[in-house]
Amino acid sequence: MTPTTMERASFPKLELLRTMMLSREGDRREGILMRQGKGWFQVPGMGHEAIAAIAYHLRPDDYLFPTYRDRALMLARGMTTREIALDFMARAGSSSDGRNMPAHYSSRALNVFSVATPTGAQCLPAVGTAWGVKLAGDDRVVVCSIGDAATRQGEFYEAVCHAIQESLPIVFVVEDNQYGISTPTRHMLPMRLQVFDERWVAFVNGRYADEVYEKSGEAIRKARAGEGPTILWCEIDRLSSHTSADDHRVYRPAEEIESMFERDPIRLLAEQLIAEGALTQEQFEQMQAEITREVDAIYQEVERTPLPDPARVLEHLYGEPPAHYQPLPLEPEREPTTMVAAFNRAFHAALETFDNIVVFGEDIEDPKGGVFGFTKGLSTKYPERVRNSPLAEATIVGTAVGLAAMGYRPVFEIQFIDFITPGFHQLVSQIATLRWRSKGEWKCPLVIYSPYGAYLPAGGMWHSQSNDGWWAHTPGIRVAIPSTPEDIAGLFWAAIQDDDPTLFLIPKHIFRVRMPVAAYRAIPFGKAAVRRAGNDVTVVAWGNTLELAFQAAEQFAQQGVSLEIIDPRTLVPFDWETVEQSLAKTGRLVVIHEDNRTCGFGQAIITEMTSAPERFNLLLSPPQLVARYDVHIPFCPELEYAVLPDLARVMQAIQTTLE
Repeated sequence: MTPTTMERASFPKLELLRTMMLSREGDRREGILMRQGKGWFQVPGMGHEAIAAIAYHLRPDDYLFPTYRDRALMLARGMTTREIALDFMARAGSSSDGRNMPAHYSSRALNVFSVATPTGAQCLPAVGTAWGVKLAGDDRVVVCSIGDAATRQGEFYEAVCHAIQESLPIVFVVEDNQYGISTPTRHMLPMRLQVFDERWVAFVNGRYADEVYEKSGEAIRKARAGEGPTILWCEIDRLSSHTSADDHRVYRPAEEIESMFERDPIRLLAEQLIAEGALTQEQFEQMQAEITREVDAIYQEVERTPLPDPARVLEHLYGEPPAHYQPLPLEPEREPTTMVAAFNRAFHAALETFDNIVVFGEDIEDPKGGVFGFTKGLSTKYPERVRNSPLAEATIVGTAVGLAAMGYRPVFEIQFIDFITPGFHQLVSQIATLRWRSKGEWKCPLVIYSPYGAYLPAGGMWHSQSNDGWWAHTPGIRVAIPSTPEDIAGLFWAAIQDDDPTLFLIPKHIFRVRMPVAAYRAIPFGKAAVRRAGNDVTVVAWGNTLELAFQAAEQFAQQGVSLEIIDPRTLVPFDWETVEQSLAKTGRLVVIHEDNRTCGFGQAIITEMTSAPERFNLLLSPPQLVARYDVHIPFCPELEYAVLPDLARVMQAIQTTLE
């Protein structure tokens, strides 16, 4: 029986001691392998072993969001030394198949969330999972550990604030070893700066397993009873260098290093057990010898295990779409409608059809219903699942990760895409990588939707951005840009049933334009729409710039020139075949987008159409790109329109291909 299944009257100290010794011996063995040139990188957890006592209060259905020094805690949770060794040696069959670094623990079976390297990145996802537990109405608990230096990360404060605000069942375990690599942290820590109300904090001497067990038990009982979060502040010692790339003898005095080992948690627990008569010195030494042989044999066996197959490195970046989408239960309007209205109708249908959808964002509750009305009426009908967020984009994006990981379908709003930058870390570090770095064990199906683009006018720098190149550049994120009421409802309906994270960008300039709707249905990603058929020039445009493409088509039609207008609808995945088929007819290509020119997605389209010989040979003239100049978007409307693509520039680009 593993500690995670225990409901025991007494604390099994001898079992814990063996787990701590097993962890320490694994660290020691990896250090030897590093010196032998048989490993690439090591993150030791020496000195942090007593934290493993927390595992004895957890159930199998509880969640852990560990940090990279939690080797002993992972062993106590039920992870094996062999699994950890596979990660260290980056072997096939490891938790990431060699994609993630060692000590970046992950186990879907044990509810151990995959570790990401950026410190503190686990806190907001942990809060999201705790929110999901509360929504489910059960008594599961989330434990999130973090190093002391990382408590200066802004996301840690956002996570604690949201956990307190919502009284979430989470315990934050701060492993305070007084160093951030080489920087002493004592004068920097929020507790010493009196930032936190001590009502939420329990101080622990984390060198003593008894004390960790007792204080963590109180915190977990409190969380399980619905009494809210606790910050378990554990003072410990880091008995080793930061990593194998560090040498702490450079910045720590020799006497400090020597004195730390007098507080070694393994030594302290062993001495206690010997004093209590539960263990003899001879038994302790025998246990150490057995563990040494056991660990040595495991690492020797793992060393013979094959490396991951490079041919499979692209696997698990995205999931497979469902074979069939549930029908979208909307009848088309008799009169032309807007994207805003269609999105709102699809939103209502989604919440009625799927009970695991959760909606979160600034000002989305009624009576406001979102600053653009996307969520009008939702919170009145579904108050538990449609919630206003704080003005904290990292919280919005990060909690979505944790909700999605436990089975919910977050559909979260960023009020303007310009404001996502505080949440960019969670988007690119967690959302984009989670499926891939866990070889598909963890996944993150969610939708983050946001108005995007310029042509308002007078939006200025921070209400007019598009940044298509940012989003499309990040593997693991799908990017949709609908431009009709049919598309916004249909792409959304597909996105909430797919198993991948989707960034859903809604072009502001055209989302209130009334358009006819033929039918509502799920629209698979990666299928472009030919908005206008033509034979002379292929024009690829999306979002707000489609309006310019249609205006140009009308002008050139008067000259007997027909344009074929292609709306990709999704940038990731992109429908290269439709563009190629159009080029086979026209031989000419113009791409229009409102993102700036350098590294914009239009350059990727042109590259794809010119780098393959079979595509290049279709061209009768050089492709043209019409984009925003490489400058920010000004507030003054005259200046705004001066930097954005306009009809004159589009006409000139098309004319260039004809010449």
